[in-house]
Amino acid sequence: MSECLIIVESPTKVKTIKKFLDGSFDVEATVGHIRDLPTNQLGVDVDRDFKPRYVNITGKADVITNLKKHASKAKQVLIASDPDREGEAIAWHTATILGIDPQSPCRITFNEITGNAVKAALQSPRAIDMHLVDAQQTRRILDRIVGYKISPILWNKVQKGLSAGRVQSVAVRMICDREKEIKSFEPKEFWTITANLSPVGESVSFDAKYYGEQGRKKALPNRAAVDKVLADINGQQFTVSGIKKGTKTRNPAPPFTTSVLQQDASRKYGFTSGRTMQIAQQLYEGVEIQGHGSTGLVTYIRTDSTRIADEARAAGKEIIRSTYGSQYLPAKDRYYKNKSGSQNAHEAIRPAHLDLHPEDIKGSLTSEQYKLYKLIWDRFLASLMASATYDTMQVDIDCNGHTFKASGSKVTFPGYLALYEETTDDAKEDDTAVKLPALEVGNCLTLNKLEDKQNFTQPPQRYTEATLIKAIEEEGIGRPSTYAPTIATIVSRTYVERDKKYLVPTELGSVVNELMVDNFTEIVDKNFTADMENKLDSISEGDANWKEILRDFYGPFADSILKAQTQISTMEIKEEVSDVVCDKCGRNMVVKTGRNGKFLACPGYPKCKNSKPIRVDSGANCPKCGGSVLERTTKKGKKYLVCEHNPSCDYMEWGTVVNNKTCPTCGGFMVTNYFKRRRLVKCGNPLCASRAKEATNGEATQDESDN
Repeated sequence: MSECLIIVESPTKVKTIKKFLDGSFDVEATVGHIRDLPTNQLGVDVDRDFKPRYVNITGKADVITNLKKHASKAKQVLIASDPDREGEAIAWHTATILGIDPQSPCRITFNEITGNAVKAALQSPRAIDMHLVDAQQTRRILDRIVGYKISPILWNKVQKGLSAGRVQSVAVRMICDREKEIKSFEPKEFWTITANLSPVGESVSFDAKYYGEQGRKKALPNRAAVDKVLADINGQQFTVSGIKKGTKTRNPAPPFTTSVLQQDASRKYGFTSGRTMQIAQQLYEGVEIQGHGSTGLVTYIRTDSTRIADEARAAGKEIIRSTYGSQYLPAKDRYYKNKSGSQNAHEAIRPAHLDLHPEDIKGSLTSEQYKLYKLIWDRFLASLMASATYDTMQVDIDCNGHTFKASGSKVTFPGYLALYEETTDDAKEDDTAVKLPALEVGNCLTLNKLEDKQNFTQPPQRYTEATLIKAIEEEGIGRPSTYAPTIATIVSRTYVERDKKYLVPTELGSVVNELMVDNFTEIVDKNFTADMENKLDSISEGDANWKEILRDFYGPFADSILKAQTQISTMEIKEEVSDVVCDKCGRNMVVKTGRNGKFLACPGYPKCKNSKPIRVDSGANCPKCGGSVLERTTKKGKKYLVCEHNPSCDYMEWGTVVNNKTCPTCGGFMVTNYFKRRRLVKCGNPLCASRAKEATNGEATQDESDN
């Protein structure tokens, strides 16, 4: 019999936590949720004040039996699910199944999976926080009601298999609204004039842009305005008329919150938000580190707080002092202000073990794990470092009454930039990269080149995952745990598709959004959704009654459902017609979207049931017969390559073609794939000598260079 059973969510955590404890402790996992609303019915009795009916999740019988077995042999049971609303609900469901009083001291939490954190948590068990549980129940019931009440309407009026959701529907609306802005945008003409200048007698040059007349700003709306300026300055002397020198300070960004980590990983490495969270979860739960065993490398990954523990701050400052010198520490410690509505219970995302430098453990991590761990490490330390400082110079240049301006700066002290530089979505011109020559007022300048250029104002950009997450957070319509699942849902439902890095509404998404906007205004209203998130926060803090919030929501919502069922007419989705002719009946095939993505189908269904995959040319030629290599996807989403002459040519490889990369042995194309979460690259020719070497050594080499 064990003294204490600790129950966590993930089997990976079991291994990590066990190494901190002696044999008197037993550690088991729920493997996520073990109880939930039933999948085949609403599961909420709205006539009995929204009483939920919870059932054990299908497939969890063995897990529950195992937990009961181990709990019966333990003197004490402590539930250590994640430290958030979802984790608190898992703890409550687990306690209920095991017959544990939720008001007893049966709950422990920790922000990082380290020996000190786990042992400290064991010293202060508490009761399950029913305010957090009620907040989670409210969200779950709201989402279930919205989904189960609206989805059948979508099935009847649009297409079977569709779904609606509080946050996902707002996200789709934001993407559709942005697309409407782009399509309705009317570009306006404007011109620029750039003069490339040099001090008289010197070879160094710099660019100055046209500003206006007599120091007053003036636009150049058309060719006529440009020609007038060019006529005025033709053959005239350029002279420095004013110089303004100064200094500029650039401060580091705060350590990562969930949304900012997802944004930075998307910009730097092209990771989807879902992939970022998968990798971050691995780093949090524990990775096998040579010489250390299973080790949790980062703190809890679902947070909107920028708070840093004093112990971590002190350790980070010592690393900065020893690595860069005391001058790289600010005179006063930095403390970052959280955004309004942020929960301060957790810290920011930071390294859990500052003695484990990314470079020292690189060999124990996959390429993606290393990149994300280093990103978190660098951002955390940079947030503690001194500001970067610059000398700046702004120059006014006169030419016959017309003003040109140039600006530049140089770094006088790199500060935190010695380690990390934040990425942004705004492609603004950076004058920190511009160096101006030594100039004085009155200096004459030589004109090397004069360039005028016609420009047009640009429409707003489509959302990327990074910019959508940023917008969702700023609007307050989601929380750290919802960003990645929301995007994954709207993509998997084919309401939105990825066009390179941009999110574009599909015809289906536009039709569903139109129906939602016309009939369920509140559900797709950003302010309504943000207000509901605030109410959920109030429930978790004990300041609001969850049943009252559900009552207030359900009355108007039920009226909307009744109205929609009688008033909505069937909505038609325009099918994309391809140039591929059906080889059975001669019609042009149309693009359809199924569970596994897009495919071609005959419009004559059900009389003609012909369908075929959409041809995706990889750009490579078959090493066996010279035909085009096509990219295909299995039903489970795995990519593979086949020859266009399949089945007469049996060429087939798992993975996708790597662009702009050739085999150093045979000069053929390279293929990338994943093996045990490691990204691997190998020659696409099965007869290449490098493949024979690969077969001898085991597996293809891990690729570290291509993102």
